[in-house]
Amino acid sequence: MPGTKIRAHQDIEAAVNAVRTEIGKSVVGYTDQVEDFLVCLFSNGHLLIEGVPGVAKTTLAKAFAAVCGLSYKRIQFTQDLLPADLTGHYFYNQRTTEFEVRKGPLFADLVLADEINRAPPKTQSALLEAMQEQQVTIEGNTFELPRPFMVLATLNPIETEGVYPLPEAQVDRFMIKSTMDYLDQKQEVDILRLKNAPESEPKIVLSKDAVISMRDEIVEIHAHTSILEYIESLTRATRDVEELDLGLSPRGAIHLLQTSKAHAYLRGRTYVIPDDVKALAHKVIDHRLILSPEAELGGMTRSGITDSILSSVTVPKGEFRSGEERKE
Repeated sequence: MPGTKIRAHQDIEAAVNAVRTEIGKSVVGYTDQVEDFLVCLFSNGHLLIEGVPGVAKTTLAKAFAAVCGLSYKRIQFTQDLLPADLTGHYFYNQRTTEFEVRKGPLFADLVLADEINRAPPKTQSALLEAMQEQQVTIEGNTFELPRPFMVLATLNPIETEGVYPLPEAQVDRFMIKSTMDYLDQKQEVDILRLKNAPESEPKIVLSKDAVISMRDEIVEIHAHTSILEYIESLTRATRDVEELDLGLSPRGAIHLLQTSKAHAYLRGRTYVIPDDVKALAHKVIDHRLILSPEAELGGMTRSGITDSILSSVTVPKGEFRSGEERKE
């Protein structure tokens, strides 16, 4: 929406703080994951969260939906889950003597794909059209999904039986991969304290209209040519690493740009700086890289390669604001 006026920093800060406060009524800690969610939500992207059982991944997803006023559906992925269980199907209504569509759980603003790697690739791939095109096809008929639409998927990193690797094409469609580790001692005591009292339900602090408006505002965030060239240099550098079988895709580069703009927006800036790109680099790049077998045997990590690339690519310097801003 060209010409959208970006709201004042204090308004953005107040909205983000309100979201964090309300989520804190259900979940202790994980401020990074809260920001990762907001970045993906405002950038029209999808979030992949990896964490061991019991660290509140599902609770966090429900809290996200509650504070943003989003419709919410949870899909428990299992080995016998079929694509139609996600998208929906047609059925014959004997009362009306007509075929009608029964829409699946993908028809929600926020869809939690819980333990997504438990379903076979065929079912996992049923998400591809929804995540990329925000639509689903049921028996040849196309249906638009709600706006906003976001998939939040969870992964259990410790189980190896009864799970399937995610197709690379699907991994590439997740804008950010975030990791939820155990909290420190004080935070775990705070969890027990929270659960030792009557539960307080988080309230809506952002409307769907506000989310859509913020998405439009982020599009207006200025990215200087030097920032675009910096992102392209990082992208190309991943493809020149011998230890990688696959580097960053053009979609990954676009996601790095979009998340960098959202990162700047949440900090009240109307333009992107290199630190915005660096802040999101690992979360956007790491999960897209594929190490060669030799590199894995040698103990190399995706994170280590991203660190090496960030240190080797020249960081742009100079003025990153737009010409209009400099005149002001």
